[in-house]
Amino acid sequence: MAEMVNVAVDAMGGDNAPAEVVKGAVESVNEDKRVKVFLVGRQEQVQAELAKYTYDPAQIEVIHAEEVIETAEPPVMAVRRKKESSLVKCMYLVKDGTCDGLVTAGSTGATLVGGQLIVGRIKGVERAPLAPLIPTEKGVSLLIDCGANVDARSSHILQFAKIGSVYMESVMGVKNPTVGIVNIGAEEEKGNALVKESFPLLKNCPEINFVGSVEARDIPAGAVDVVVCEAFVGNVILKMYEGVGNSLIKMIKGGLMTSFRSKLGALLVKPALKQTMKGFSTEDYGGAPLLGLNGLVVKTHGSSKAIEIKNSVLQCITFKEQKINEKIRERIVPED
Repeated sequence: MAEMVNVAVDAMGGDNAPAEVVKGAVESVNEDKRVKVFLVGRQEQVQAELAKYTYDPAQIEVIHAEEVIETAEPPVMAVRRKKESSLVKCMYLVKDGTCDGLVTAGSTGATLVGGQLIVGRIKGVERAPLAPLIPTEKGVSLLIDCGANVDARSSHILQFAKIGSVYMESVMGVKNPTVGIVNIGAEEEKGNALVKESFPLLKNCPEINFVGSVEARDIPAGAVDVVVCEAFVGNVILKMYEGVGNSLIKMIKGGLMTSFRSKLGALLVKPALKQTMKGFSTEDYGGAPLLGLNGLVVKTHGSSKAIEIKNSVLQCITFKEQKINEKIRERIVPED
């Protein structure tokens, strides 16, 4: 029998907690018998939501946490002071080995701080990057880092590339994934100081398949499998990606409703269009893992609905079964 994967879920984190979070947790255990979810939050509220569903009670356990870390709170102070918060309790469940990973739609800042301070980095990992999968014409690419390290150094960029390659190989099954560094042109001499300093390190690293610079406009086309950058650039790319996607959907829907003829056409193209837009939906890929830690920490959108929570929980199964942490430890050799 397959070993159970234990996942702590922050039941109080996000705009739609606890209703959508609990629903997503139930959907995950109903879909896969290999996972057990520890729902951490205000017990009465969580139990009230659970009462709406049918599930195997052996696969869900509720752990009471009275406090909640709000999005606007200073992250470091919140993590240190609110020891009884749902997010911090989730972190300690991973730290003490009770759970293999955690999923939260709560405060990004507190998640990053808690991941570093409580769960802790793998020995040799200088910085833990946040790495979401982003949809492209060819499938998906990994954007690393998208929000954790805004003042990265070239040595961090090199580690991001190694960690990202491990993830794409093991989780997504991409053999010898291509790696590109985000730049303002294809030429090697272009870029800011960080890019110019990082480029030769990436180019001369035999452990990755580095193909050079990648411009932002080429990312949606799937130019590379692993898109490497520091967090400021990565976060701008991610937010622009999401914004343009939402705007395009609205514009296409609006255009199809302008006349009787276009409405008739809309009926014909609707199935194909729906399938195409589904391919550019990020919710099907789960959340963004904070890689390089001693346990899996997955951050989902604050506005996450049940489907994203469910897929984030199921993501943890692959992470454990593919021994991602062990592979990252092997790739990142500590300095003497």
